[in-house]
Amino acid sequence: MEKLELKVPPVLLFFIFAGLMYLLNQHVHHSLFNLPYPIFVLSISIVVATVIGMLGVYEFRKAKTTVNPVKPETASAVVDSGIFSITRNPMYLGMFLVLLGIGYWQQNILCLLFSFGFVIYMNRFQIEPEERALEKLFGAEYVDYKQRVRRWI
Repeated sequence: MEKLELKVPPVLLFFIFAGLMYLLNQHVHHSLFNLPYPIFVLSISIVVATVIGMLGVYEFRKAKTTVNPVKPETASAVVDSGIFSITRNPMYLGMFLVLLGIGYWQQNILCLLFSFGFVIYMNRFQIEPEERALEKLFGAEYVDYKQRVRRWI
């Protein structure tokens, strides 16, 4: 399974999950209940996710370090300011929030649950390898950061 580590760019993975959720909703509709305000919840999730993600990109740019998630070894700094003082993965959190919003909007319990598959995949094949690379690169500074700030929220 190590072959999947850092191989699929997170943005591509986001679109794969969104597409699979669309297909799942088309073929297996499991709406056990009607959730209120689906368009509103989707809209809010997109706005909040965009703000969170852009704040993450802003902090990386401000620190003049890479935003490339498939090459964490090219990072030049541990970024722990701004949104990174709340979550270690704001861009991934934003993607998850949109997927969660899509599942909610579809009123499909399977799609809603499927969005958590994104978190599971990201933890195993993206975040854990990133963290290993960053620990190797920055040592105690990154370990201290991991102890202070949660992975997601």
